[in-house]
Amino acid sequence: PEAAARAAAEKEAKRLKNQQKGKKQQQQKGKKQQQKGKQQQKQDDDAESDYITPRSENYSKWYTDVIRAAGLAELSPVRGCMVIKPWGMSLWDRVRNELDESIKEHGAENAYFPLLIPKSFLSKEAEHVDGFAKECAVVTHHRLTANEDGTDLIADPEAELEDPLVIRPTSETMIWNMFK
Repeated sequence: PEAAARAAAEKEAKRLKNQQKGKKQQQQKGKKQQQKGKQQQKQDDDAESDYITPRSENYSKWYTDVIRAAGLAELSPVRGCMVIKPWGMSLWDRVRNELDESIKEHGAENAYFPLLIPKSFLSKEAEHVDGFAKECAVVTHHRLTANEDGTDLIADPEAELEDPLVIRPTSETMIWNMFK
């Protein structure tokens, strides 16, 4: 009976210890979730607040704050892209038109160049690439196809590009290639 009582007591002690351990883990998990929630709330508050970062402190953040506070554009679901609202677009049109007139007065003419440039062209600009290369989107295939069970689209393995394309709004190498 004594051995059975000792075994039962040890079993109960082990159960209580595990219970306490579980409570500690739950508390730690709760604290982490609370901290994460606070961080998310701060980001949400920043995104919706009228506070504008001083330009001298962080130019990029200042610009984004001004655009947001004025309601000219908002972030899109695509990383690094914004949707320009009608009010913002009308301002942009006016600025662009005035700049265009001013530039044409000096004899320049407009031209349009593709948004996609060969990666090999971008490599020619190695000295300029370092600052933004991590932010470039790369197109590696020219076609999509359904996966084996038909439930999703995948890059067609037979449609891989020999020279991947990089999305970049301007490129001196593209212009040089066309006018040399």
